[in-house]
Amino acid sequence: MEKKINIRVYGLLINSQNEILVSDELRFNTPMTKFPGGGLEWGESPIECLKREFKEELNCSIQVNDLFYISDFFLESAFHKNVQIISIYYLVTKLDFTPITINHYPLYEIDKENHRWISIEKLQESDFTFPFEKKVCQLLKKING
Repeated sequence: MEKKINIRVYGLLINSQNEILVSDELRFNTPMTKFPGGGLEWGESPIECLKREFKEELNCSIQVNDLFYISDFFLESAFHKNVQIISIYYLVTKLDFTPITINHYPLYEIDKENHRWISIEKLQESDFTFPFEKKVCQLLKKING
């Protein structure tokens, strides 16, 4: 079986109350909590991917700022055998003044996202589904001490 690499790009959007935006999603019949973002498409740069994902998921424009974290250990996809996941996380800033819509779809609706703010002070690794998000959570907690 052919082995593949899946590159994911995520944005860390922190508001003025020191809360970070997370996304609750249902994919492959699995509820998951992660940061907003998604898969790199052919011909896109990671920054273009992240801007597209924020526009699609949140209908907002962002400025991509500093690179925060690139996955630094091997992780096979939880959903596809022989697929290695590489994740890239950037700090982002919202460019427009339109408030982010916090959706409240039931999580049983496949391919829908709920977005919510979590205080970085209260953020815990257990809030997240995947190992890379857990690592980013550790780093955020260390920085925000």
